[in-house]
Amino acid sequence: MKTPKNHVPYIALPSFLRRVLKAYALKALIREQGCEISRIGRSRNWQLKANFQQLEQTISLIEQSEEISWQWLAIHLSKQRKSLGFDMLLTIAQHKPEITVSELIQRTDCTIAEARRVIDTLEFG
Repeated sequence: MKTPKNHVPYIALPSFLRRVLKAYALKALIREQGCEISRIGRSRNWQLKANFQQLEQTISLIEQSEEISWQWLAIHLSKQRKSLGFDMLLTIAQHKPEITVSELIQRTDCTIAEARRVIDTLEFG
């Protein structure tokens, strides 16, 4: 997961159309969650821009779907969710100020050191 200057992370989706069946339905499902999915130039690779909540919703909807070819995307997004940057973790914690270290670790799969750093930054500036 990479984060450009506007702090909206994007996830690379290599060979997106070649890996899924019913790609139009999947793209519509992703866009319904408020995510942006776009092709990178003229390549076969795509990118997904989403915040943490949108990622969680998208992953759960894909896992609930009956389309087998979409499951690779849920797995790929879950792996990318684990590598959230400090800014994204801080944004998650700011949306829920009473969040604990263990709850942040459970929701984002970050390390205990990352969670403590985020909570300390939130509490002490």
